[in-house]
Amino acid sequence: MPVPKAEVLELLRMEVDPAEADEIRELWKAHSKAEDARSIEGLLATLSEDCVYTVYPEDVSWHGHEGAARFYTELLTAFPDIVFELQNIVIGPQGVVEEAIVTGTHKARWLENEPTGETMTWRNAIFFPWDREARRFKGERVYTDLPRSSS
Repeated sequence: MPVPKAEVLELLRMEVDPAEADEIRELWKAHSKAEDARSIEGLLATLSEDCVYTVYPEDVSWHGHEGAARFYTELLTAFPDIVFELQNIVIGPQGVVEEAIVTGTHKARWLENEPTGETMTWRNAIFFPWDREARRFKGERVYTDLPRSSS
């Protein structure tokens, strides 16, 4: 569903506060460290209660802390050795955008993809929208070119 033009204009007009940008950067670092440590609790600590995780192009979503925990549990079960190799990052008052090359061995079902047992490599672009009131991320919007299994 498209974002209304007024909301996009509001995002474009956001003032950059250097202290807030530092806060966003530090929270993203905490999120990344928790992901590397496979700490669901650490990941949830960086998210607003009403967070939403969406993966595109499948357009599949998980809602709230329970949904975020399920997203990570399913992802880390499907790709237990997953590695995100950061390529680019942009941090601003709207949140964080990162581009990563991702590698992992497909050991369990992920979305509609049955496990292949193969090591796969794909690209992700991820948007972490910032919630100014909660001082946390509102979730992630993951844009991926992960190959689909042929089964």
